Amino acid sequence: MEWRCGDRVFELDDRVLVMGILNVTPDSFSDGGRFLDPASAIAHARSMVEEGADLIDVGAESTRPGSAPVPVDEQWRRLGPILQTLAHQTPAILSIDTASAEVAARALEAGAYVVNDVTALSDPTMAPLIAQSGAGIVLMHMQGTPADMQRDPRYEDAPREIAEWLAARLEHARRSGVSEDQVALDPGIGFGKTVEHNLQLLARLDELRAPRRPLVVGLSRKAFLGR
Repeated sequence: MEWRCGDRVFELDDRVLVMGILNVTPDSFSDGGRFLDPASAIAHARSMVEEGADLIDVGAESTRPGSAPVPVDEQWRRLGPILQTLAHQTPAILSIDTASAEVAARALEAGAYVVNDVTALSDPTMAPLIAQSGAGIVLMHMQGTPADMQRDPRYEDAPREIAEWLAARLEHARRSGVSEDQVALDPGIGFGKTVEHNLQLLARLDELRAPRRPLVVGLSRKAFLGR
């Protein structure tokens, strides 16, 4: 199974990749405010690479429950200096965590290879950007928006419904010109799910797999792990 991210290709049949998370935000749920200074952010990214991270996912807009959108210019003010430095100083593949095609385009130009889109191509200009650039794309499931996703999430069968939703978004990406081998899928652990839903997803991960597409599973520091 291949995941193509620009001119980088990951062979994933017998390999698991580690994605390090770098939040350059004042309000992320686990590390908000710790890495707003570019020097501390770059040092943390290097530390994660030394500890084995294959990718560094950099985000400037918190998606914690109740968070509000961050304007494009503010996202880029936080991201620009960090991405431009890391692109030349780390062997890890850089990923940009954004739902904005404008931010994604700037990040790809600065040296990112992957767009981690928690809204799964809700920006109508995102799919054409991914198709044209050849970048990798992560399509994530979220019930609702960060502002309201944890108010009362409900499913009859969370793994089945989320698998169907991810398959539909993969098909949307295909029809928009994105090659299937550019796509990874993320069930969105903790995004519009209860603890029970999260545990069901983890127990039935195989049901979420589209044929020959990698899964991204974000577990680090999620609150449900301690309950």
